[in-house]
Amino acid sequence: MKRLLVIFGLVCGVVAVSGLTMQAQGPVTVSLKDAKGADVGTATVTAARSGGVSIALDVKNLPAGEHALHLHQVALCEAPAFTTAGPHFNPANKKHGSQNPEGPHNGDMANFTVKADGTAKVTVTNAHVSLGTGTDSLVANGTALMIHAQADDMKTDPTGNAGARLACGVIAKK
Repeated sequence: MKRLLVIFGLVCGVVAVSGLTMQAQGPVTVSLKDAKGADVGTATVTAARSGGVSIALDVKNLPAGEHALHLHQVALCEAPAFTTAGPHFNPANKKHGSQNPEGPHNGDMANFTVKADGTAKVTVTNAHVSLGTGTDSLVANGTALMIHAQADDMKTDPTGNAGARLACGVIAKK
């Protein structure tokens, strides 16, 4: 009986240690810059309790109105056009948009609204990505968080007609 308990304890220990390697990384703070390199705020990315991630945006000095928020596949934000961030993060090879029957990209997210004073504080959840180590990880190889000039129409592939890239920040391991 004692030997059985020791074996059980060892198995539980191995399972617990294996689980630690797959758990999400702690919060990641992303500094967002505009095309001129000016600070426009931050985003704090955390593992969501229901799976995926939560992105808490706190932005300023942006044009008022509705804007798209996307995750892009390359951890580069070179101004002025931020094209170095590449296309949307899409390891599942889907089409763009939550209203597209062949979508969405992992990097597609809800639009958010900037108030008349140029600020927004909002939290957006994305169930299709993680802070872990899998192919859906935002930090494994790094990604970019992008704010676009217009709202995403949630269906047009590959970009949702979201317009120019207004602000960008790199999401990577610390």
